[in-house]
Amino acid sequence: MAISPADPNRAAQAAEHIADADASWFGHPRQLARLFTTEMWERFGFYGMRALLVLYLTDHFLFSDTSAGGTYGAYMSLVYLTPFIGGFIADRYLGSKRSVKFGAIIMAIGYFTLCFGGEAAKPYALVDGQRYEVQVAKRGDARQQYLIDGDARLAIRGHEDGSVDLVNDAGAVERKVEKGGFVAGGERSPFFTMLMLIALSAIVVGNGFFKPNISTIVGELYAVGDRRRDAGFTIFYMGINLGSLFSQILCPWLATSVGWWAGFLLAAIGMLCSWALIQFDGGKLGGYGERPEGANPRKDLLIYALSIAAIPLMWFLFVNVMDAAQAQAGAGIIGYLMALPILGKLLFITFLIAVPAILIWSWRAGSKVEFQMMLAAMVMIVFNVVFWTLFEQAGSSLTLFADRNTDLSVFGLFSLSAGQTQFFNAFFIVTLAPLFSIGWNALGRRGLEPSIPVKFAIALVGVGLGFLVLVWGSAFAGADFKVSIWWLALLYLIHSMAELCISPVGLSMITKLSIVRIVGLMMGVWFMSISVAQYVGGMIAQVASVETVGGQVTNLAVSLQTYVDVFRTIGLASIGLGVLLFILAFPIKRWMHGVQ
Repeated sequence: MAISPADPNRAAQAAEHIADADASWFGHPRQLARLFTTEMWERFGFYGMRALLVLYLTDHFLFSDTSAGGTYGAYMSLVYLTPFIGGFIADRYLGSKRSVKFGAIIMAIGYFTLCFGGEAAKPYALVDGQRYEVQVAKRGDARQQYLIDGDARLAIRGHEDGSVDLVNDAGAVERKVEKGGFVAGGERSPFFTMLMLIALSAIVVGNGFFKPNISTIVGELYAVGDRRRDAGFTIFYMGINLGSLFSQILCPWLATSVGWWAGFLLAAIGMLCSWALIQFDGGKLGGYGERPEGANPRKDLLIYALSIAAIPLMWFLFVNVMDAAQAQAGAGIIGYLMALPILGKLLFITFLIAVPAILIWSWRAGSKVEFQMMLAAMVMIVFNVVFWTLFEQAGSSLTLFADRNTDLSVFGLFSLSAGQTQFFNAFFIVTLAPLFSIGWNALGRRGLEPSIPVKFAIALVGVGLGFLVLVWGSAFAGADFKVSIWWLALLYLIHSMAELCISPVGLSMITKLSIVRIVGLMMGVWFMSISVAQYVGGMIAQVASVETVGGQVTNLAVSLQTYVDVFRTIGLASIGLGVLLFILAFPIKRWMHGVQ
């Protein structure tokens, strides 16, 4: 829990800790090094798995873009929703450190379970209601889908109007299928599909205990008014991306060269390393993240049991989302909103209730200053939803864009896989995070550091600009309808700079603006806002979905135009909202009462 001016004993303890540890690790408390490394290994596992997930769903299980985008959005939204509960449990019962250790174990089990994926799904096609086998042949980086009709092998060629030609070896069109008459599918094992969803469910539950509470422990390292807090969270955030940098190179490489199971196994090993750093800390984290006073240790086993029992509930939510996504394929955002699955209703209703409810409680239980500070935090949380909705297209629509409409050759020397392109973000964060940390400190000493609302506004403009840059780059696509990988790298550079203006700053903001008694809960609300963003991001990814056969696009021109249209729309919207926040930054800053 954070330290408040009204808690002199805790403030004195924090000052004593800092006096002992000051300037021992890059000018920060030495405990930050262990937390940095713990988070690095946890993120190694998380981002390694994330780099594979959408491709795993579309290539191994042969889910449609709509189903894969919905499942990915559901997974990421649950990953950020469960910290709302995990932060509350830590505040009231377990303490942050016990919660982190328990969460790490459950997540590791989930990653290990993903290693058992079974055989790849078998593609097929329904042509005017009749089922045919489909084969996919690879020619270099290109793939061609064939429909097997008796002894004949007919190439499948899609058109912009949605019709499909079936072409023989001589190049003649043997059959033209009108729009709606050709439906692609995959025959997959129900058992291994269930096992995959159980694994994702375990990761979701474990993450709920781990994610908010490791950040809360970092906040405890700094006393109120310590200007190193933002810089400390930026360094901590660099640890996140250092872990993701290596995992987003190695896990996709193993998945491609050895098998999907090997990529997931490496993620599991990273998670075990994270758990070991906290479990065997040698007393270095003593006094931080401990069980709250008055909490009954006898309830621990009950909490653990109920948490494990929540895994089937998460599985049910995944199944419900997948069923809804398939039923609403092609319906777009409006159709999706009209029939939200259970998870969608849960997310939006919970968020719409939690935000005003906490503000009402703050108004009644806190002082006027505390209420205004909480109000400022909530406004920033709402804008945070917009940023992450767009930024997290990295794991869904941008990864599929890389797979289908990006020339992945690097100077003609070698090629990246689509999953490995996500490493650009981590690389830029690791490179730029120290510079941002130094920059914020230098500006702060001169009284020129932008306020938190202004940093958020810069982030929104930046994420929108990144998409518009990629849209610009699409104008230079070659005859194969593929964009140079460097346009995608430029998008990630701009997005990474935007991310450094909001994410580490946001974590620090929560620990500074929150009323001390509910800082863990507020950290949960912060992650819940990202959860809502992930869900909406899944909806956007569904709008950007493209028809595939055997996991492959049949018309790259249609694919490119679909992505460009979506990226242009969301880019312009984000810039507009960023400008709005610039205008609102001045009254919000007054509510913050000097918090920087």
